[in-house]
Amino acid sequence: MSAPKSADAPAAGAPNFDECLARLQQIAAELERTDLPLEQAIQLFEEGMRLSERCRRQLDEAEGKIDILVQRGGQLKPEPFDLAGLDKEEN
Repeated sequence: MSAPKSADAPAAGAPNFDECLARLQQIAAELERTDLPLEQAIQLFEEGMRLSERCRRQLDEAEGKIDILVQRGGQLKPEPFDLAGLDKEEN
């Protein structure tokens, strides 16, 4: 019997973030060609949208896992990363 997969484990054969990003760059280069047939351009665009969504989900997941070490009372304590809090500090 095999060990159960964790919720964080990518599906078998699913591309990781770097692979998705590399493919998105390839798609963008292909779409910039002026001799690309319309049907092929549409297929590439749809693939790019799926990959873009996968990358966004992976980034959201990673953001939720990031902790920042903050010094409080002479001790380092982990706190969840809050991107919204960074925006407030810049203003």
